[in-house]
Amino acid sequence: MTFLPTPRDPSGLPGRTLLTLPPEIDLCNADALLAHVRSLSEARAGRLRVLVLDLTDTGFLDSQGARLIHEVRRLLPPDTQVRVVAHPQELPGRVLELTGVRRDVPVYDDLTEALTA
Repeated sequence: MTFLPTPRDPSGLPGRTLLTLPPEIDLCNADALLAHVRSLSEARAGRLRVLVLDLTDTGFLDSQGARLIHEVRRLLPPDTQVRVVAHPQELPGRVLELTGVRRDVPVYDDLTEALTA
């Protein structure tokens, strides 16, 4: 069974939604996670300005996880920003660097900064 994160709306930050992603993102769950984000985006149409994907508890991320983040950015409306939180020295941060996702999506190493930037 795929863990689907519960969206959180940080208080005092309207238009921002936080998704804490699962401990592993790979071929087994990337498509389900993408469908989950798509449904979240549709449910919050016009109200979602910033989506923060938190990878700080994610210990494994392969190329499917990098593709997931790229696809999330592509499927959201152009006026919705995607931000990622990942520590640069840990595996998810390194995968995002190696796959070039960091060029297209802002990656922060601090959750508060990603939410308020």
